[in-house]
Amino acid sequence: MAELRVAVVGYGLAGSVFHAPLIAAEPRMRLDVVVTSSAERAEQARREHPGVRVLASAGQLFADLSGIDLVVIATPNRTHASIALAAIEAGISVVVDKPFTVTSAEAEQVIAAADRRGVALSVFQNRRWDGDFRTVQTLMANGRLGKVRRFESRIERWRPVGKGGWRELGSAADGAGYLYDLGSHLVDQVLTLFGAVTDVYCELDRRRAGVQADDDAFLALTHASGVRSHLWMSAVSAQIGPRFRVLGSEASFVLHGFDPQEAALRAGRRPNSEHSWGTVEPDCWGQLGTDGDTCRIPTEPGDYPAFYRAMADALCDGTSVPVDPHDALEALRILEQGFSAADRTVTRRR
Repeated sequence: MAELRVAVVGYGLAGSVFHAPLIAAEPRMRLDVVVTSSAERAEQARREHPGVRVLASAGQLFADLSGIDLVVIATPNRTHASIALAAIEAGISVVVDKPFTVTSAEAEQVIAAADRRGVALSVFQNRRWDGDFRTVQTLMANGRLGKVRRFESRIERWRPVGKGGWRELGSAADGAGYLYDLGSHLVDQVLTLFGAVTDVYCELDRRRAGVQADDDAFLALTHASGVRSHLWMSAVSAQIGPRFRVLGSEASFVLHGFDPQEAALRAGRRPNSEHSWGTVEPDCWGQLGTDGDTCRIPTEPGDYPAFYRAMADALCDGTSVPVDPHDALEALRILEQGFSAADRTVTRRR
């Protein structure tokens, strides 16, 4: 196959900051089309990716898919399933931003359609390639923690005033709120590390005035292996907790701060122009050991470009897609279970 031509549907944060730059950084791919109804974002796309075709609607794209090899869906969550199905039925491979769909039933429908049509389907779980997460994987693989007993993971922010928009003002049908937004990442990571979940406990709250969707969430998961995962997602953390705290039988690992790739992409930096992409300075490395006897562990470089590198391999060489959609389906089932339980048992506060 020659150069892969890619259409990105949606040019908000996901489309403009994550997908388009990473596609442009993959030598076997070309960003051919951006779909956005916003005149401002259309101009942004033309400025950032000279020569790109900009269309005002997904309908315009699907009216003529000639030459398109991959459709990337970076639109609001409630539209993921319908756009994915339209692309799949046209015989085009698909990448869907997280969360895969709003419901597991939709996800099953999309997976079945891709299987029937024989097209590649993957879900953009970029945080599998966070440097801090890769470091935890290596420590576990090398046995330096012993048997992991408890895994704590947080994505916390201090945003005491809401910004509006569907993520804060939307409903469950929109897939709004922090549980689905950030929880998609955290649940995917623990499923990757520890496998199947047998029990789910969830707390959801709305802490900020005027916000309609959850902005403060906690998930406690029990894995079939016996590991317990505690996951926090919050917009109202005035002091941020550790990104990871992993408690093992031989040692613990504690790491603060965030993988630098998102900030770099937001600042306009690009992975194909930096040899040190994804690296973390030593003063931000995590600590491994026991009380009074710890050492700093170098954080492995983050590698978001690996997603589209693997996607290009899948389309060109028939290898596996970077994220199996069945993994995303399982994560959705856990989020649904958590949301349902919390909706029954937790008082939602404004």
